[in-house]
Amino acid sequence: MSLEVRIYSVLLVSSSSGFCDTMRSLLPENRYSPVSVATSVSSAKRFLAERSFDFVIINSPLTDGNGMRLAMDVAEEKNIIPLLLVKSEDYPDMLDRAIRNGVYTLAKPLSRGTAGVALAWMAASRERLRVSETKELTFEEKMSEIRLVNRAKLLLISELSMTEPEAHRYIEKHAMDRCVAKKQIAEEIIRTYS
Repeated sequence: MSLEVRIYSVLLVSSSSGFCDTMRSLLPENRYSPVSVATSVSSAKRFLAERSFDFVIINSPLTDGNGMRLAMDVAEEKNIIPLLLVKSEDYPDMLDRAIRNGVYTLAKPLSRGTAGVALAWMAASRERLRVSETKELTFEEKMSEIRLVNRAKLLLISELSMTEPEAHRYIEKHAMDRCVAKKQIAEEIIRTYS
């Protein structure tokens, strides 16, 4: 079991101050911080332009829309989990569209237990995204190293008349002999021959 406690940033979007007060009581500071509040779609967009959040919880309807478009826009951001809360009579009509766009949707009224379960699902989804982001970064780093090594090999081929296998072996051997990454050897070759 990990001792690390994740803290999630939350944007509450609601024109109802009562809803925000109730949600804040479900979001303890030691687990959810900061918790920001926007009262409309336009103010939510301003918040989202200024900073990123882990969760965006939208209480529909809002003064300037039903929140579905905002939820769909948020879902397109690859690291934010949206939750759209809709009136129970609107839920069947909005559910299919929400699912197709990756938006968690719940019907109101919402019990404390259901809200807790939804927050746990959102946390699980956010953690899955963190793992994907890390893998994506690692993949990008590997591709960058491959491009750098290939560039160094081309310089060895053109400047020292090596064959491709000889250039490859040269970089590998120097990296092993000096206990450094091939990337470092490639950077040195590029500096030397560029």
